[in-house]
Amino acid sequence: MITKIFPFLAWFRGYRLADLRIDALSGLTVALVLIPQSMAYAQLAGLPAFYGLYAAFLPPVIAALFGSSRQLATGPVAVVSLMTNASLAPLATAGSQEYIAYAILLALLVGVFQFLLGLLRLGLVVNFLSHPVVNGFTNAAALIIATSQLSKMFGVYVDNAEHHVETIYLVCKAAINFTHWPSLVMGVIAFGIMYGLKWLNPRIPFVLVAVAVTTLASWSIGFQNDRTAGIEAIADPAAVERIAEYNRTVQAMDPLAKDRTLVSQEVEAAKASHDEIAVLETLHKANVISTRLQGLKDEAGRLRAEIRDMLFQAETLPDGGLRFYRKGEQKPGANGDGRIWRIRVGSSTIKTDKLIMMGGGAVVGQIPKGLPAFSVPAFNLKVMLQLLPYAVIISLLGFMEAISIAKAMAAKTGQRLDPNQELIGQGLANVLGAVGKSYPVSGSFSRSAVNLQAGAVSGISSAFTSLAVVIVLLFFTPLLYHLPQAVLAAVIMMAVIGLINVSGFVHAWHAKWYDGVISVITFFATLAFAPHLDKGIMIGVVLSLIVFLYKSMRPSVATLARAEDNALRCAATHNLEECPYVSMVRFDGPLFFANATYLEDKITEIMLSKKKLKHIIIVANGINDIDASGEEMLSLLVDRVRSAGVGLSLSGVNESVMSVFNHTHLRAKIGDEDLFPTMEKAIAEIHSRTHKNVTERDCPLLTVCRLAEAHN
Repeated sequence: MITKIFPFLAWFRGYRLADLRIDALSGLTVALVLIPQSMAYAQLAGLPAFYGLYAAFLPPVIAALFGSSRQLATGPVAVVSLMTNASLAPLATAGSQEYIAYAILLALLVGVFQFLLGLLRLGLVVNFLSHPVVNGFTNAAALIIATSQLSKMFGVYVDNAEHHVETIYLVCKAAINFTHWPSLVMGVIAFGIMYGLKWLNPRIPFVLVAVAVTTLASWSIGFQNDRTAGIEAIADPAAVERIAEYNRTVQAMDPLAKDRTLVSQEVEAAKASHDEIAVLETLHKANVISTRLQGLKDEAGRLRAEIRDMLFQAETLPDGGLRFYRKGEQKPGANGDGRIWRIRVGSSTIKTDKLIMMGGGAVVGQIPKGLPAFSVPAFNLKVMLQLLPYAVIISLLGFMEAISIAKAMAAKTGQRLDPNQELIGQGLANVLGAVGKSYPVSGSFSRSAVNLQAGAVSGISSAFTSLAVVIVLLFFTPLLYHLPQAVLAAVIMMAVIGLINVSGFVHAWHAKWYDGVISVITFFATLAFAPHLDKGIMIGVVLSLIVFLYKSMRPSVATLARAEDNALRCAATHNLEECPYVSMVRFDGPLFFANATYLEDKITEIMLSKKKLKHIIIVANGINDIDASGEEMLSLLVDRVRSAGVGLSLSGVNESVMSVFNHTHLRAKIGDEDLFPTMEKAIAEIHSRTHKNVTERDCPLLTVCRLAEAHN
């Protein structure tokens, strides 16, 4: 009982000092991959990079302590990070304090849901996400993740459009004229280092090497070159006017946003009072405000794009300051610095006394030193209800990824794996991670593979991983300041390449054609609806359920005959002749309200097609369950078949179905003489009853009779 509550106690049975050394080395090796990856994935989630480090120091050790896999490496992962961004984008601006608070709250919801599933032993609920659906979603997510990093690779800035495809079009359009070549070069160098080292020796921490080399290069060449200037430093009146117009537009949005909040409260109050006229009036006011607000947002987006597209050249003044001219308008012979400058503009107003002029590439920047303050996320019931559907999807997706990795490793190590205990571990990792300012996390395939390859013996390796992250947060964050954003983009793109699995579509198609179709539809739906990823995966789930219901309503019904291997097989599939006097009907699936009439219809078809039919044997080996509707149909079928002068028997009835027969007296109606334990015993008895005084040469139930041979 103690080891069930504290599964990590089992690690220490026979644990040796040599094992500790191996775990320490494994944990540090994983940390070398985790630290740069976690920062990259945090930005994919729409959070500042250092929140990736916050998500990488508590969850790995908590998941290891309370999970069942000893090698599973937990932390930020690509798909969960993307889902986090997709779920929070409609609620707040990425990177804002409100957005960060919602991300932490989302981690708490995910953790609570996973923990409850594990506690209630409901790990099987993950089966609602079928393999074809997950394959289609994962492939689409990999493409979405990779393309979402193009703006950082090219060093361009665009607003996110309603659909991901539109955003990528805007990025490509901006890249044609405004690519920041040093950023692109940094990204390409990072790719080259990672691919080259991985090809030479996969054991080398190629991600860390790429990050270290490019960060050092960024620092040495002054890759980032931001300057603060007043609006008077801009020598272009049109640019000054655009900035003023943009600020006026953004400022006009604030009172409208407050009015919308107040009107929303009025709408709720009117609905509570059941005053239909008041409801209509307040809804009209809300729609008017929303329309005006959307118009201002569109105008702000247009102005923001214009300002971002402005390129400047700087002239160095005698006092050392800079004056910025539009590109190509600088005075001849001016003392320029040779750089191309742009104005940094976000979603808020531009500070005219502190304009940030960018003359270089984007870097990670300042990372707060030390550990985050531990606190329980603030509860907001309205926001929690909005986040709940996303939390459920992230919980199931994250757990499916984690358990798939854990099972693959358990097959190699021979370790016993408990999916419900793993749910508890992942749930606690997210709950306690949220207390430490983490966003949702899951098991990582790449880092788990590194952990297993390094020879990790127990979850103590994850404790060393967390310790390494803590040391970085305490002492080494200043070293990460000059890390180029393009390199983090390259790290993400490198990681998600492994998620693309075209063979998964082919495999699903070969297994069942409709599984292949579901996988492909999920893939394209996820791409089409991005960034609303929940819609893509829900379409896949609904299609899977429809196929399941259809198959349940129309299960396989086969008539049997003797095949070459002496087994009774489907006559239609194997081109076998059927006995004209006895029909053996095999029903594969539970007999319940949705398919009971289907069996009845099939029996009727057989009776109409076989004029010499004397007996029907229902092979019930595949009927694993029966409900009241199925029992009622079977009872009526016995009456109808026998009243037509045809006998009816059952063979291979299991205990649970026989129990229903006993409780409803159907067993007595059928008669024990027509209930047989096996097909062979049924044939032996029924054949002797039905083949008296017949001229049949060879009975297809006793010998092999092919249709082609019969025609000859």
